[in-house]
Amino acid sequence: MPQRDLHAPLFLGNEGFASENQMVRLDKNALMGLFEQWKTISSLASLRSALSDFKHALQDTQHTIYGHGLTQHHVEFTQAYLSNELHQIATALTLARAQYYLDRLIKSVSEVRTSSVNDLNLNRWKEYNDVLTDSLWLIDRRDHSGVHTAGYWGNFIPQIPNQMMKRYTKKGDWVLDTFAGSGTTLIEGQRLGRNTIGVELQHRMVEHAKKLVAAESNKHDVTVDVIEGDSTTINYKALLKKYGQTSVQLVIMHPPYFDIIKFSDDVHDISNASSVDVFITMLGTIAANAAQVLDQGRYLVIVIGDKYAQGDWIPLGFQTMNEVMQRGFSLKSIIVKNFEETAGKRNQKELWRYRALVGGFYVFKHEYIFLFKKQ
Repeated sequence: MPQRDLHAPLFLGNEGFASENQMVRLDKNALMGLFEQWKTISSLASLRSALSDFKHALQDTQHTIYGHGLTQHHVEFTQAYLSNELHQIATALTLARAQYYLDRLIKSVSEVRTSSVNDLNLNRWKEYNDVLTDSLWLIDRRDHSGVHTAGYWGNFIPQIPNQMMKRYTKKGDWVLDTFAGSGTTLIEGQRLGRNTIGVELQHRMVEHAKKLVAAESNKHDVTVDVIEGDSTTINYKALLKKYGQTSVQLVIMHPPYFDIIKFSDDVHDISNASSVDVFITMLGTIAANAAQVLDQGRYLVIVIGDKYAQGDWIPLGFQTMNEVMQRGFSLKSIIVKNFEETAGKRNQKELWRYRALVGGFYVFKHEYIFLFKKQ
């Protein structure tokens, strides 16, 4: 029969740790040796006692299990992650279940398991609290850190390219943004260690984006550049050849939402398309053009919202989705992201609420993030 100790104190919670986000740096060999000792323990009460001793040892920075400088012989945890893992082992109702949780903790230290498209260690998946996996994103404010700014009307929040690059690229991968704008994707790519190329139609925005990117340090020494050009016609193969590359591993598109914002007077600007149908076709052309350099099995992200015209809802998002699915892509996810305020509605919430009541419509407070996979 599995050994049970239902009356032992549940001592291993988050209390006692200085900060949940503080890092614990431990000597890997010493830690693995300690784990192997725990594996030989034959009673649940004794295992809990050993866990309690370890918890108190963590409070002593002079304890020999601590390392001095991070090397391949050390391992790091957040306080919260390590506390929760120890708590799960300690609160198991049987020794067999406690040993199962211990084996999982050992694997998180001794093995790295990643997918083919990102650097996330799936043996330590609980640590990635900053990586979103739900299809509804309630983000109350944009990231204003560093050179990020909301000054360019129509730019998307930095959290979107940040999340997409964490989920669908590895460090050193190449990312293409077909609507570079003020350089939001480029800034995030540089921070995350992704080589990032943006294409932008407006000369003034090309220069602006370059200045913003240059204002932050390139600590990963990656290639980050923005090119003036038309995403419907640019030769991406020739463009990548200049950087010694033949393909990219992620494409991000944040186009205008048809004519809601007129970004320029250029006839090639898709915000000046003559109709919704022409706009959707142009988007499909851009996706197909970028697909020529996107590796098979990798991802295309399109961020887009809908619009009203003459009192009717125009589903730009789903029309775009259908168009792209005709261009050699399968649909992997639809994410709905909220937004509380736009430049056009700033300080006008009451007015728009009144208009909605009078007109019988609902005020837009969301946009779509469509995730496609190249077939």
